[in-house]
Amino acid sequence: MRLLAAVLTPLLGLAAAMTAVGAAEPVPTPKTIFFATGSTRGTVGGHVMRGARHLYALNASAGQIMTVTITAPDDNAVFQIYEPGVSVARDADGLLQFTGTALAHANEGDDATRWTGRLPHSGPYLIVVGSTRGNARYSMDVKIE
Repeated sequence: MRLLAAVLTPLLGLAAAMTAVGAAEPVPTPKTIFFATGSTRGTVGGHVMRGARHLYALNASAGQIMTVTITAPDDNAVFQIYEPGVSVARDADGLLQFTGTALAHANEGDDATRWTGRLPHSGPYLIVVGSTRGNARYSMDVKIE
């Protein structure tokens, strides 16, 4: 009986560890921002909980000019914009971690609410929406010319 307990105890611990890893929240898939036929702009919105992030993706070409504007009733929604090739993972605490190049003045800590600039590369750009304090209800307009 002791031998069975000695064999089963480590296996139960391993199963519990695998369950905890398997139960970790997956990295969310970015929602694609679509433009209506013939339009150069799209609007998305939502309610991002404190500490969470909403991810949006859109394809654009090098040299195009993009303008992103976010509005929130409590002025507490901000965004970051990452160039094509960014990777998203969860860190040890389960928080989203972005590895790649953010556009100037639309980086983590810039608290961007409006950004306009010429895009340096072609491909999918990632826009990350979060809040500066509390939960944030927002509307975000993206224009590409």
